[in-house]
Amino acid sequence: MSDTEQTDGEQELGITESKQHATGDWYAEVVRKAELADYAPMGGFIVTRPRGYALWEGLQRHLDGWFKQTGVQNAYFPVLIPESYLERESEIVEGFDPEVAWVTHGGSEELDERLAVRPTSESIITPFMADWVRSHRDLPLLLNQWCSVIRWEATDTKPFFRTKEFLWQEGHTAHATREDAYDQTMLRLDQYERLYEEVLAMPVLRGRKPEHDKFPGADTTTTVEALMPDGKSVQGATSHYLGTGFADSYGLTYTDENEEERPCHTTSWGVSWRALGALIMTHSDDQGLVVPPSIAPEQVVIVPIWGAENRDAVLEYSRGLSEDLEAAGLRVNLDDRDGRNPGFKFNEWELKGVPLRLEVGPNEVEDATATAVHRPDGEREELDREGVVAGVEDALDTVHAKLYAAAEQNLEENVREASSRDEILGTIGRHGGYVRTGWCGEQDCEAEIKEQIAAEIVMVPMDEDAEPVQEECGVCGEQAETTAYFARNY
Repeated sequence: MSDTEQTDGEQELGITESKQHATGDWYAEVVRKAELADYAPMGGFIVTRPRGYALWEGLQRHLDGWFKQTGVQNAYFPVLIPESYLERESEIVEGFDPEVAWVTHGGSEELDERLAVRPTSESIITPFMADWVRSHRDLPLLLNQWCSVIRWEATDTKPFFRTKEFLWQEGHTAHATREDAYDQTMLRLDQYERLYEEVLAMPVLRGRKPEHDKFPGADTTTTVEALMPDGKSVQGATSHYLGTGFADSYGLTYTDENEEERPCHTTSWGVSWRALGALIMTHSDDQGLVVPPSIAPEQVVIVPIWGAENRDAVLEYSRGLSEDLEAAGLRVNLDDRDGRNPGFKFNEWELKGVPLRLEVGPNEVEDATATAVHRPDGEREELDREGVVAGVEDALDTVHAKLYAAAEQNLEENVREASSRDEILGTIGRHGGYVRTGWCGEQDCEAEIKEQIAAEIVMVPMDEDAEPVQEECGVCGEQAETTAYFARNY
């Protein structure tokens, strides 16, 4: 029986935990009661329900379209990677070895070679790129795959944020020059920033990872970071310039115009369904899920409110609204169920996060209007029947703007500066959020903060030549080389 149905005469509909005071329990309850996911029988895995998968499809729809507009082609590579392939790139092996799941048997027979369940695909994709590229005329080669990966690291499962298996996309490209490859790296980072801002209604910070926290084998790892309402940061997506290291390991070369053989410069870039966790955590409230219109499975729900004497008229009017909105390309649900009163329907659709509710009763029918209710804050407005499509579209734009503004305010209010070790620890301990400080570049200074308060450097400025925010390292007091953003993270 659904959580939105009655059990023993009582409704399980509604969130009982507090986002402010019990964030983890609240988050788990929203995910379950909004019918996004369930826990799998194996620890660290989840079952993604249709509503949760619809959110992923919405993200995929936008991002995949942008990729293809810039020449990327989708492909698919095996989920199992021979150990010998993985070992050809030493930093990949070292970086992922503790997280790799291995297949050792096929049926009852032991395999001649262990097969890794992909933790990432550079070691299986790059060898094939090497087969497909011969000349500079074959470049650039722009590939992407939508798939799942397994990393045997999660112990405390948080749906979408941290699971052993997760969905993502991973792009892999090969280029003739460093400049082309780095431009590709930045293009994908731009698209990830656009995804968060235009689709998920979330502002992000852009930067790069410090040297000790780069993707294994990468020359440069860039990132977008999103701040959650509980003060923790989420690594929203990463884009890596890999240099020629992977090309050298897997023989990915090309002949240039002078018939000289040269190594390709490669990139990889990806976003996972952690973005959905960030979305849920950022916008949802104590009434349930809140999602922006661009990604919502249903953008509008129409709730007819009738009595026995006007049921047919209200339903006919509501169906006309639904047909007009659907014809305009909007995702609409007409909730004409018997046996559920309007109040129950209001609560159910609020719990499931539909951005806009249209209420239609006999008064709306008589006045040729519809009453629109915004999910984030309950604001009500009257829409004329004749201009209902334009009115709904404007209302949905307003909902997106409200969500973005609230997230933007949270980010702006929670980036602080600190100039000493005690100030860094105290600021993160009291407020959370990001703390900017000068950093000497030594990992030991990060380790000291991490040991004390479980906060780490989530990014440094993109421009390696940018002046540090302070002249001295906020931890050790030595000369600062750059600015570090410290935060607790998911």
